[in-house]
Amino acid sequence: MTDNDILGLLLVYSYVMIVLFIGGKFQNPNFSRKFVHIMVGNIIFILPVFKTWWVMVFLAAAPFIPLTFLISPYSPLKLEHKASSYGHGLGLVYYSISWTLLALLFFNHPWIIAIGIAAMSYGDGLASLIGENYGKRKYNILGDPKSVEGSLAMFITLLVTLPIIFIYYKQPINWLIIAAIAATATIIEGATPKGLDNITACIGAVTIYLLGCAL
Repeated sequence: MTDNDILGLLLVYSYVMIVLFIGGKFQNPNFSRKFVHIMVGNIIFILPVFKTWWVMVFLAAAPFIPLTFLISPYSPLKLEHKASSYGHGLGLVYYSISWTLLALLFFNHPWIIAIGIAAMSYGDGLASLIGENYGKRKYNILGDPKSVEGSLAMFITLLVTLPIIFIYYKQPINWLIIAAIAATATIIEGATPKGLDNITACIGAVTIYLLGCAL
């Protein structure tokens, strides 16, 4: 473990704890959940600090799987947090699982990790927030109501945030790939029920990026 890894761990845990603390202050549990969901996505800008793969995977990402479970409605310790007491109670757990898998598979390509996290944090988070507050045109594919307005918000959000990620990681910007990632993640999010879009939208976004690079 290097000094950079220690710094990375301090930044990740400090940042997440601050986000959870602030999120817990909101009276509206739904807004609290979405605030945490979206803001935790900013860990993508901490990823380059890490120098050792197992530190990111097993010390930075994986521990949040049991930690988020312990603040979920399913926790045997009943340590519920507003961020997980509303909506799909295991959403943050799925979020943590996705980050762990991405870190394990793509540690040497952190921008790929960032693409997956962006889809489930910024994209899915804004889709739900906008959809629940302003969604008028509803649709239901697999048992979980979504809205056209929410899906459009996700698509636009990814069109804006993905280029920022590519610039941050000094990767070439291909607008066709970015549009394909945004569209695919949006479609998958719209079809996936019960909070599992924190896994499926993430996988879909990364898969399209990899396919686009292979062509």
